[in-house]
Amino acid sequence: MTRLPGVQRRLRRTPGRLTLATAVLVVLGLATGVAGALGVRQRMDLVNGATARGGDLTVAVQRLYRALSDADATAASAFLAGGVEPVALRERYQSDIADAAAALSEVSAGRAGGDRGEVAVAQITSDLPVYTGLVETARVHNRQGVPIGGAYLREASGLMRERLLPAVQTLYEATSVQLDDARDRAGGFPWFAVLLGLLTIAALVVVQRYLTRRTNRLFNLGLVAATAATAVLVVWLGVSAALAAERLDASREQGSTPVAQLVGVRIAALQARADEAHTLIARGNGARFEEDYARAMESVTGLAALSGADATTSDTVDAAAGEARKWLAAHQKLRALDDSGQYTQAVAAAVGTGPESTASIFNQFDEHLADAIEHHRQRFDQDVSRAADALAGADLGVAVLAALLIVGAALGIQRRLAEYR
Repeated sequence: MTRLPGVQRRLRRTPGRLTLATAVLVVLGLATGVAGALGVRQRMDLVNGATARGGDLTVAVQRLYRALSDADATAASAFLAGGVEPVALRERYQSDIADAAAALSEVSAGRAGGDRGEVAVAQITSDLPVYTGLVETARVHNRQGVPIGGAYLREASGLMRERLLPAVQTLYEATSVQLDDARDRAGGFPWFAVLLGLLTIAALVVVQRYLTRRTNRLFNLGLVAATAATAVLVVWLGVSAALAAERLDASREQGSTPVAQLVGVRIAALQARADEAHTLIARGNGARFEEDYARAMESVTGLAALSGADATTSDTVDAAAGEARKWLAAHQKLRALDDSGQYTQAVAAAVGTGPESTASIFNQFDEHLADAIEHHRQRFDQDVSRAADALAGADLGVAVLAALLIVGAALGIQRRLAEYR
């Protein structure tokens, strides 16, 4: 109790007040520097780690979806050929399964989608061998000319559509949520550090006004330097955060969002391709597959709505849309051949190597979409890299400026204190 009156007496005097002001400014400077530097480092880690990693995992899930869809479409096309399937189709199917396994391994190792994603990965892992087993059984029967092969292939396709692809869709949604969360946190504004910086500036102004009244000196160089350092620190924090957020938004608008839309169209096209083959395999009982084909093609023909993103996308999407129109026309001819009893010619129109076959047209369509997807994937990587560049060096800069703030404030007040000794 005896110490408090003594402290109060010291604070009534100018030296005591200046000592307190020094302590307050040092604490505020340390708090601002630590909060600013740690905040920048955390956002950089999110950009370079969680956001970039989330983008890679999202691409891996999309690759998995595309590989499985293409495997289903290719297996159906190969089955149509009858007997020993074409080598090119067999190799494409095997490549799809290998690519799906590699993508699944990458997604599993990266723990994509959290707990929800792990459940989906477990389901895909257990169902994929069953699917490939059914396809191989259908293939064996088809080579022997046994009609039951079609039933096995339909069961395999049903497993793909009812379990495998929905599980991949669930995995994709969970991974996308992770990516968006990491991107939002990485692009967050450092409000706490900025407010601390503004509070420090206000404290510096109050101390300088107090010194002006006490000493009749307009400027204190140490405190002016500390104020300037704090102002630069606050501006640097704000501008770097705003630039990073802008570039992360661009990675969404020009990167991941267009990729997701284009991949969706690509998957719909693959499903339509499989439906086209299954309609023929059903030999007159494929009305359900034809209805599914029509629904899938609604997404494919809506591709033109995506053409306004940029010049590169417009060119590739317009080219793909042209192939989609050709595909629809070729499909109508194919159906006319099948409906009129010209099954062999209809199969040739579906899986032939000529430029007018739906297989050739689909391959051209798919190549154009692949180019557009790759273009926007590169845009995503570029924008994430630019976001990291916006934050580069800010943590060290903030630490240096905070040190200048503390030294400037301490020296500026210390010179005034020396006058009372």
